[in-house]
Formats: sequence, structure tokens, C-alpha cells
Amino acid sequence: MNTTAPLSALAGRRFRKMHGLGNDFVVLDARAEPLALSAAEIALLADRHLGIGCDQLIVIEPGDGAAQAFMRIYNADSSEVSACGNATRCVGRILMEESGADDATLRTRAGLLRTSRAADGRITADMGPARLDWEEIPLATPCDTLRVPFTLGPLTNPVAVSMGNPHAVFFVPDVAAVDVAGLGRAVETDAMFPEKTNVEFVEDLGHGRLRMRVWERGVGITQACGSGACATLVAAARRGITGREGTVVLDGGELDIAWAENGHVLMTGSATLAYEGTLGELETGK
Repeated sequence: MNTTAPLSALAGRRFRKMHGLGNDFVVLDARAEPLALSAAEIALLADRHLGIGCDQLIVIEPGDGAAQAFMRIYNADSSEVSACGNATRCVGRILMEESGADDATLRTRAGLLRTSRAADGRITADMGPARLDWEEIPLATPCDTLRVPFTLGPLTNPVAVSMGNPHAVFFVPDVAAVDVAGLGRAVETDAMFPEKTNVEFVEDLGHGRLRMRVWERGVGITQACGSGACATLVAAARRGITGREGTVVLDGGELDIAWAENGHVLMTGSATLAYEGTLGELETGK
């Protein structure tokens, strides 16, 4: 029996479809008109068959004295998360275009994040400090986050990093040979990671270049993960594989990452507006 339920409360809402290297977002602006979304509405908007389709749904909310806006982030499974590097660049672009300035600050659940225009037209986001203590990731038991005592099949001893969200970075000899979906899903939900984790599989290409594929917590395989690229460079620098600057090569393109001496991680990459539109009456089809 078809029990189709229209979600007409969203009808007439303007949206932007944006992406950072293929990591894509539906962006809703709730600064002038507040927006309360149910889990069903979030999942429907993210659905690539019944909705618009995205890895994350982004809601721009009013800012405060320190930030022009607050960025709220929902994964495709409707879970709310604290950080998203590629979305930070996209929202930073929106705010800079509105103000005409070359920088913008937004607030997230992970804190204040500052964005600026790079000389080549890309966007740089200061993702704040990398957090390296086991309690900050968080992990289930005390350990050295440089080599977490964790093994799953061919994977062993990841580097754990928090960029406001948890990451487990595995260095592998050939990233193309890794079962990203199977292993990523298993690592994400392992008891070692009480808040689940993003999972990065990384191959050293030499000369400061790192090839990364990612399984995103609450989403799955994505074309890119900005916070994951930041975590990857930090992990590589801690292992002595690279220096404190490098390029992370993702399925969707490249991000330049710098781990500054003050601990902050700077990420530079594209922020693309694909199209804009108006929502109609979405239906669950269930």
C-alpha cells in the first residue's frame, strides 16, 4: 500500500546545490526565516532518487558578534555533525560574495572557522587546531593516537585525529586495492570509536603528495572529504611521511593542506555552485 506523505512545509524554499571536489551539498538559508527539519525531511532532501541528492545538508543560520553565520551540518542519514571542510569553503564563498569582502567567519558546533579567498580564486578555510589526544577523538580506551592499537583484516594501527569530527587514518601500500566500502563501514561502527568515525585510506605518492579515499561517517564513500584531507596531512606529518604542507589527491580533485606551527590546519580548494532552485512538495513515496 502506498502511504505517500507530502512534506509541503519545505515547498517554496530556495536552495543552492554546491560541491567541493564532488563532495556535494544542498544548502538552505534560514537566516531570515527559521527552519526546523525532521529526520525524514533531511533524509528525503539528501535522497538522490526522491529528493535533490547530497552527501550533506547544510543550513545557514543567523550569526553572532564573532561570526556572520552559523553553519548546521546534517549527514545524508540525518545525523547532525560538527564539522565539514568542503561545506565550510562553500558557505564561506556565499558569505564573501554577499559582503564583497575577501574573508568571512562562520560558527559551527566545532567552533569558529575563518575563510578567505586564495590568490588563485580558490577558498582557504582555517579548520582550527588538530586535536590529538585520545579523549578528544574520542577513542574507547586510552592510547597513543599516533598508532592506535586496532587491527581489521589488512588494516592496522591507524593515526587518530579530530578536526572537530573523528578520523581514523590508515596508511596502505595501494589505495586502489582497498575495499573502501566493506572496511570503511566496519571501522566506522567499531566499538573503538564510541561516536563512530570517518575512515581515510591513504597511499604515499612521494614529494608531499598523498592519495586518499574516504568512507564518511553517516554517508559512505564520497568524492572528497575536506576535514579528512586535513586529518590525513596531520597524520602523515606525525608519521614523518610528509612535512607540514602537502597536497591530498581525492577522487574528486586536489586539496592543498598546511598544518601551521600554531596547530591550526589550513585547507585550500574549490567551492563550486552547481545550480539554484526552489523546492516543490516533496513526497516520501512510502
